[in-house]
Amino acid sequence: MTADADRIVVYSTPFCGYCGAAKRLLAGKGVEVTEIDVMFDPEQRRKMMEMSGGRRTVPQIFIDGQHIGGFDELSALDARGELDRLIAAKPTTHP
Repeated sequence: MTADADRIVVYSTPFCGYCGAAKRLLAGKGVEVTEIDVMFDPEQRRKMMEMSGGRRTVPQIFIDGQHIGGFDELSALDARGELDRLIAAKPTTHP
């Protein structure tokens, strides 16, 4: 697993078209992601919901721990040029 994959997390399910679109968009940026399948994992789904402010739908995307939202929000960030900035930014580390 690369450093990118540690930075970018996508909670998803196998048959979700929006999940696939989000992963393709991120792959097109040349980054790897950590994908967490929540279809049959209630504990991971609960964690996703806690971290996303109660959202139940997938995908839920996080970059450097920051909740981005779903595919629509990811796509909007990309259209504004902000996704590249987020990906390029070095994550802050805490001692």
